[in-house]
Amino acid sequence: MAVMFLLQSCGKSQGVVVEVSNPTDMVRMNEMVEIDYAEVSHRLNLAEDATIVVLNSEDAQVPYQVTFDGKLIFMPAALEAMSSSLYRIVEGTPDTFATYAIGAQYPQRVDDIAWENSSIAFRTYGPALQASGERAYGYDAWVKCVDYPVVADRYAAELDSATIAEIARLKEFAPDSAAALYNSVSYHVDHGNGLDYYKVGPTLGAGTAALIDAQDNIVYPYCYEAFKILDNGPLRFTVGLRYRPFLFDGDTVVETRVIRLDEGSQLNRVRVVYHNLNKPARVVSGIVLHDRDGVMEYDASQGYAAYAEPADSTNGQMYLGMAYDSAVQTAEARYFDDKEREERGAEGHLIMERFYQPGEAFTYYTGAGWSKWGFDTPEDWFVYMRYYANALANPLLVTIK
Repeated sequence: MAVMFLLQSCGKSQGVVVEVSNPTDMVRMNEMVEIDYAEVSHRLNLAEDATIVVLNSEDAQVPYQVTFDGKLIFMPAALEAMSSSLYRIVEGTPDTFATYAIGAQYPQRVDDIAWENSSIAFRTYGPALQASGERAYGYDAWVKCVDYPVVADRYAAELDSATIAEIARLKEFAPDSAAALYNSVSYHVDHGNGLDYYKVGPTLGAGTAALIDAQDNIVYPYCYEAFKILDNGPLRFTVGLRYRPFLFDGDTVVETRVIRLDEGSQLNRVRVVYHNLNKPARVVSGIVLHDRDGVMEYDASQGYAAYAEPADSTNGQMYLGMAYDSAVQTAEARYFDDKEREERGAEGHLIMERFYQPGEAFTYYTGAGWSKWGFDTPEDWFVYMRYYANALANPLLVTIK
């Protein structure tokens, strides 16, 4: 989430003191703060190869990360309403901390890029999948119920060549055994740490953004064309994506995205730019509605939309949400006609719509939760999404003293 910065003078003997303040009447927790690492380095007069530690009020080390864009990030302890806490940055040798926010490309699985933190996981689809002809436009969400990384192990089990060969062999004479072996390794089955049971298909999936054309149609983005992982833990994962050029209202447009997931957050920060778009346009972010019986809550003026899919008797209930740091023009459910419902295998989208200006960096937040890991009921998820939107509108204040 965003933070606000103030600079004040300080004495060098105590290092750099950082005050984090909560300006709201709600408890703030699991939010990342960031400051300019160059400013810290300058104030500490650090040598190029020097390292630092971040200390709390009890002089215990706090995990931190220096990001690709020069930010020093760390997560403060929970802050009561209208309260503040102090942290101190000094030169020193940092402890080794666990990695929570991490991701990778998986070329062995049609160029998926998948990432996670201690609460949730996501993936987006790559050029090999597009070349196959399969249509999957939106983000996928994977649920988890452990606080350590699981995505790499899920892929390793699902894609093990020896297991795949054995499943193929068993199908010829023992199909039940083949099915049992497949279920024992598939990430579509919960083996105690969660699973992938979210259906994306030819929709916006778990909160993908898209332009709206003059005929009021969603211009669905396909798979990314090129990528670069910019941050890879321990507290933040960031990936940059570029998409194939497409024609929109006479302009040949190239979309780029920077997706960021911080530890402690259920939602990704997504920054989208439509290059070479020369006229204002409508843009939406959308969550696919698989069933009209799903429960939803949205408020354009407050900048959030949330959806609870119908509960699965085996796997529980998934929740999806989107948030903005300002009001949007529209938040609503938009349902497909009969033809499109058949084509896309879904009922419609829960969308949030705003106007996009040429050259703008359009930023929003999208993510998911699970009834088996932190959100027992839809109302728990709706409360979280209200909190998230409120926190975006009222960022923590960070003062370097």
